[in-house]
Amino acid sequence: MKDDIGQRDEVQSPCVKICTIHQTERLCVGCLRSIDEISAWSQMTPAERAAIITDLPTRTSRLQKRKGGRMSRLC
Repeated sequence: MKDDIGQRDEVQSPCVKICTIHQTERLCVGCLRSIDEISAWSQMTPAERAAIITDLPTRTSRLQKRKGGRMSRLC
């Protein structure tokens, strides 16, 4: 018997509990959603959530890794 109690048929949040906003791109470095998407997530339709989930992989290239130390001052 499958336990379906408490289970919903909806798109789950992509949150990975690394909640840091990239200063330039204004995206969460953990889940790649914008602040607006994060705050509106619970009110979105499953179709809106699915569209964001589909778009997330294209956002990875927008976040550049920070260079530390001397190299960050030289660039």
